[in-house]
Amino acid sequence: MNRITHKLNTMARRKFRIRAKVSGTTERPRLSVFVSNKHVSAQIIDDSKHSTLAQVSTVGSKAAKGTMTERAEWVGQEIAKKAKAAKIAQVVFDRGGRAYHGRVKALADAARAGGLEF
Repeated sequence: MNRITHKLNTMARRKFRIRAKVSGTTERPRLSVFVSNKHVSAQIIDDSKHSTLAQVSTVGSKAAKGTMTERAEWVGQEIAKKAKAAKIAQVVFDRGGRAYHGRVKALADAARAGGLEF
């Protein structure tokens, strides 16, 4: 197994471990974060109804500029605005197998500053 395959496999295992414990309900939906090499996206998901309540991504967005950390902060602010518009105050945080550091932490802090509780 080469280095990249190993890295992807360990990240997938972490993601499945997290998803086994974290589940979104109608009262507290799940805030799922995905970070790629070029883009950041976040979704608020109600797992009991299998529906996405709000989503924000930097793909195709002119407002998201700067470094990846600045883009992650922008996504956090926007997802908090959309959650407030959908009358969602509390969520559970799904970091998607990534460490709570850097871009993921910047997104979470911006979402908390925008009014989300988790």
